[in-house]
Amino acid sequence: MTDPSPGSAADSQAEVLLVAIDGPAGSGKSSVSKQVARRLGFGFIDTGAAYRALAWHALDHRADTSDSASVLDVAGDFDYAISLDPDDYWVHVGNTDVTTAIRDPRVTEAVSGVARVPAVRRWMSALTRRLVSESGRPGVVVEGRDITTVVAPDAPVRILLTAHPDIRAARRSAELAGLDARAVADALHRRDAHDSTVVDFLTAAPGVDVVDSSDLDFEQTVDAVLDVVRTVIPLQAGARDER
Repeated sequence: MTDPSPGSAADSQAEVLLVAIDGPAGSGKSSVSKQVARRLGFGFIDTGAAYRALAWHALDHRADTSDSASVLDVAGDFDYAISLDPDDYWVHVGNTDVTTAIRDPRVTEAVSGVARVPAVRRWMSALTRRLVSESGRPGVVVEGRDITTVVAPDAPVRILLTAHPDIRAARRSAELAGLDARAVADALHRRDAHDSTVVDFLTAAPGVDVVDSSDLDFEQTVDAVLDVVRTVIPLQAGARDER
């Protein structure tokens, strides 16, 4: 986990239009953000993938992900790379493609322990800013849990994508076919409660637009997010607006 040596969030935004989207698990922020990026011709960054990749790396090294010192120890040789192309998305740790592996339930259970380490969060924030500034894209849609408040508080577009907890639990259960729906819901609520002690991703910070997808289908949610983008900023040259 070497120093990404990024520019500031403001420097990144001066050249690349940044759309920051936060939200809890099951809100649809990853799939919606990816589709928004496609519609705009932007890059896409799932910041949660980095935390998941580090959790996978820690588990692969048999580290205790509940112990900060153990996490930092294995983070020393964490070699991470991610695609910003929403149509050719991959995540690598070293030479290993972990795109699918980081969605394994055991990684999901371990990721909160990794994400609560302050040094890890600082490194991930710096990495995200560097990826945006070096993207070569007219804009980047970045989604996570502290993008609107910590990673890019000055982004021109900041959105909290949320939904009722029962709706989020049902969506997550549908994504994880074969697993007990109640167990999935309980795990989601536990993760919300645990992670919210680190960062508040359930309440919109001042100036952040809220999109509640509880009563919206996928395409309606994408359109609602795009409406915020169009309202807040005129699309820069090179960006698309596919309707």
